[in-house]
Amino acid sequence: MEFPRTVLFDLDGTLLDSAPDMLATINAMRESRGRQPMTLAQLRPHVSKGARAMAAAAFPEVDADERESWIPEFLNRYEQELGLHGAPFDGIEAVLGKLESAGTVWGIVTNKPEYLAKRLIPILGWEERCAVLIGGDTLAARKPDPLPLTVAAERLGVAAQSCVYVGDDERDIIAARAAGMPSVVALWGYRLDGDDPAEWGGDVLVRDPDALADPAIWPAIR
Repeated sequence: MEFPRTVLFDLDGTLLDSAPDMLATINAMRESRGRQPMTLAQLRPHVSKGARAMAAAAFPEVDADERESWIPEFLNRYEQELGLHGAPFDGIEAVLGKLESAGTVWGIVTNKPEYLAKRLIPILGWEERCAVLIGGDTLAARKPDPLPLTVAAERLGVAAQSCVYVGDDERDIIAARAAGMPSVVALWGYRLDGDDPAEWGGDVLVRDPDALADPAIWPAIR
């Protein structure tokens, strides 16, 4: 068995446990408004859903339009916390090393704003390793639209069907399916209690990053 020649990853909840950075951001916002801090367990399920979902979880009593006006504050505060508290999930660095040793090219397609993702990649030491980076505002559409995945494949000079996408959220798998890209569901990521990854239509469900070090676990390229 061989590893795929090209792999694309989601970032938050897949490669990176960014929930601690997000928690610091949200709790700074709560403190400035006289609220008690949230716990990591309370915020963690919402992280992959984005800034608006995290703000809704942190301030459910606040009108949605008012919370929307707080998103620039969230992004500004998060930029100050970027990379200070989170880290790659256990096993991720080993997986990336295995892929690279096998000659696999890998990149990142995330819904995080591109400027934040670009700041984060050097902090993680991945700037010379990540072959392509597509952020949530890089293109005219973001996941679950397939456009970011198809453009990432184009930039790597391969067909979408020749890549594998790894993500922890349903919209990752929806985007991959629409792009014709085999997918891996990262079960170690962030999910709400009602989410059922078995219903997302991913090709392979993987319990922890260590499993990806085995080429036999990866979906076959169609």
